[in-house]
Amino acid sequence: MQNELAVIVNEGSAAWGKVKIVVNGNREITDVTIDQSMMEDKTKLEEAVKEAFKDATGMKFQMKLAKKMQAMGGLDMLKNMGG
Repeated sequence: MQNELAVIVNEGSAAWGKVKIVVNGNREITDVTIDQSMMEDKTKLEEAVKEAFKDATGMKFQMKLAKKMQAMGGLDMLKNMGG
């Protein structure tokens, strides 16, 4: 199941696109892009990273995961894994 979820990716951004984070369906960060101009203010960069992560894992991402889980058999699949 983790392999199936790993193929779902979503990008979040902040600071007018100057900070971007890509996460997969396992909520692992797979890519981070930071514009050089953000390096000048540590506090702004820290806030932008948090905002980009929230954006990447927000409602749109949750909907993608829900659709994938449903396509994979939803919770019924988990019942069969219990043995």
